[in-house]
Amino acid sequence: MNIITAPTTSATDLRARWAELLQEQPTLRIRNAAQALGVTELELLVLGIGDHVVRLRPEFAAILGRLEGLGPLMALTRNDDVVHERHGSYLNASLDKGPVGLFVGKDIDLRIFWGSWAHAFAVTEDGAKGARRSLQFFAHDGTAIHKVYLTEKSDSPAYDDLVKSFAHDDQGTEVTVTARKPRTPEMPDAAVDVNGLREAWLGLKDTHDFYMLLGRFRVSRTQALRLAPEGGYAVRVGGKALRQVLTSAAERALPIMVFVGNPGMIQIHTGPVKNVVDARGWFNVLDPEFNLHVREEAITESWIVRKPTVDGMVTALECYDASGEQIVQVFGARKPGIPELTDWRTLTEEVENGSRQ
Repeated sequence: MNIITAPTTSATDLRARWAELLQEQPTLRIRNAAQALGVTELELLVLGIGDHVVRLRPEFAAILGRLEGLGPLMALTRNDDVVHERHGSYLNASLDKGPVGLFVGKDIDLRIFWGSWAHAFAVTEDGAKGARRSLQFFAHDGTAIHKVYLTEKSDSPAYDDLVKSFAHDDQGTEVTVTARKPRTPEMPDAAVDVNGLREAWLGLKDTHDFYMLLGRFRVSRTQALRLAPEGGYAVRVGGKALRQVLTSAAERALPIMVFVGNPGMIQIHTGPVKNVVDARGWFNVLDPEFNLHVREEAITESWIVRKPTVDGMVTALECYDASGEQIVQVFGARKPGIPELTDWRTLTEEVENGSRQ
């Protein structure tokens, strides 16, 4: 099903409804406004073309390839329930070697899944400290994949040149949004080759191979966790496990890896977390270079998951929403060739043991 928004009465009506909503809730963010109005964020954003929004040509790899020249930036990736913000420079790009692109810098660490990318824009918004300028990328279904914000240390003239270089000839407000395909229903557990699944799990050599394992046995992630090998390879823990992990990691100055993604992007923070707080109904990490915002009530399943690798066992906390979508994943900080941190294993064992009490 396609939804088309064009510069007609319907667009005029949507603009008026949005203005009325902002009068009632002046601090409402565009994603939340879109939900309240029953449209997508993309459909609201394009209403600003010709004012504070510039449509860019969908040459995504080329645009991202220019980011290193902009200096320090803020990368934002989110899904419905978790927002991941990381400051740093976009370095060590690999953008033209297949369906997955990469940035592998110390600060900005991204896995890019090009198949979901459909639209690009340059956006100027009013912020508490003046105008905020960004590059924003959207999926076919109208949801935001990734946003790149300028900081006080960014190269503004280089940004202006980038926008000028990639400005689309079409600056109209018409946009087509294609509904996301529904999730494939799980097959019954009884139809799964459980023994084969468990044997393949025990034979893993790299955590990245787990995705291929899911496809091979045609199971969802949460179904695989339910059917995992015995012996602690997947243990369901309490709904506050993420809070416990982040709080304990902060108290112990334990470096961790926090993964947050959507169909088009995974963004990773590696390092310690320090300032863990509750604010306005969200559970947050509010550090100078890393912010994480979690709608904790959306977490319906949390699992301690263990996968064998050539470097030994690797342990993660994985959190899922009511539909079985993974919304955040946490590991102990590590690199290939280096065993998992003992202190991280201790922390996850504490979370696991606490859930059994």
